[in-house]
Amino acid sequence: MMQTRFEFTLPLGYLDSEGRVHRQGEMRLATARDEIESAADPQVEANEAWLPAVLLSRVVTRLGAYAPVPPEVIAGLFAADFAYLEDLYLQVNTAPGAPVPAVCPQCGYRFQVSLPPLEDA
Repeated sequence: MMQTRFEFTLPLGYLDSEGRVHRQGEMRLATARDEIESAADPQVEANEAWLPAVLLSRVVTRLGAYAPVPPEVIAGLFAADFAYLEDLYLQVNTAPGAPVPAVCPQCGYRFQVSLPPLEDA
């Protein structure tokens, strides 16, 4: 059976307005519709920088007590958690063995790597 949902734990967690931390969540595989409709979202049309938050809000089906997860919650994540979700999105939505762009954090050299398949959770 094909795995289409992936459980995750954020490194830090989303801190809501009442001081609660939400770390456990679930992401599903993205569809072409997710990417197309995210690009046409009014927030994205007004400011292209919103695209990753809008797209992640469509595929992150649960984050702690949030289900669905609005783009404003994704945008309110700490940078480390946002980067974690972007990496997870790329890993689960890239065909195994497909080249993925990478950058050396020390020297800035750009290259491509092939990701191994995810192990079933």
